[in-house]
Amino acid sequence: MTLGDMHLSYREVYSALLGQGSQAHQMVVWEWRAPRVLAALALGAALAVSGTIFQGVTRNPLGSPDIVGFTTGSMTGVVMANVLGLNTFWGSSASALIGGLVTASFVCLLTYRGGLQSFQFIVVGLAVSAFLTSINTWFMTFFDLAATFEVSIWGAGSLAFVSWKSVLPAAVIGIFLIVITFPVMRVMRQMELGDDFAAASGVPVHRARLALIALGIVLTAVVTAVAGPILFIALVAPHIALRLIPTSGLSLTVVALVGALLLLISDILAQHLIPGVVLPTGSVTVILGGGYLAWLLYRTSR
Repeated sequence: MTLGDMHLSYREVYSALLGQGSQAHQMVVWEWRAPRVLAALALGAALAVSGTIFQGVTRNPLGSPDIVGFTTGSMTGVVMANVLGLNTFWGSSASALIGGLVTASFVCLLTYRGGLQSFQFIVVGLAVSAFLTSINTWFMTFFDLAATFEVSIWGAGSLAFVSWKSVLPAAVIGIFLIVITFPVMRVMRQMELGDDFAAASGVPVHRARLALIALGIVLTAVVTAVAGPILFIALVAPHIALRLIPTSGLSLTVVALVGALLLLISDILAQHLIPGVVLPTGSVTVILGGGYLAWLLYRTSR
């Protein structure tokens, strides 16, 4: 919160947060920078937890909502909400949730053969994602030029339009869902050992898998409604967390912290990496996440 055209010292930021100092400092810190920082932390954690859920459910390191098309489905819901004039936070959130759930239902319907086949699940998800991307582009032709420009920035994944009005409910919902995820991690760990083992230990496998998928989609939908489709955080954060603290199972707390830090760093780079140019946050996450994934694939192949 010290960075920007108006550079502030730590003391000035601290004073502004306490409601002291000049009115200009308070406005810059409270109205512009604090919501964006909170959004980066809360949404990054939500994406990381969502990625952990999908990688656990599919038992595949490439299983994440942006890879299998659920993020794109949520974006389709929001784009259609904009076409219909339902571009409030709650309208966008409901549309993102419906779009993600419909996409997930469609992918599961196409891939379910007595169980969830992870390879087919990911391949079909990629195909559905490509189809929905073209649908989103087609729908955006209905907007006027100004609205198309704004939606294009949002569609790249951006925290530029966040405000307290959208950040506070999203942060509360996201943190609540993350807390809910902690007790179900034990069930997911059993499912990672195989459906037969999980069923023998008393886990209702199919219902548990559907509930976990729905939980991951809701986390993704909250992020998409506020900031658009931010890619690669959900995919990369669990991998980084596992390498930071290599244990028998992922620590959800570490995953959430890694996701929050990744999105915050990406947003700082998006704002200040190139002087005078503000990039969409999602473009930075794609560069960082894609670069890490390429390095990971190279190292794994060796």
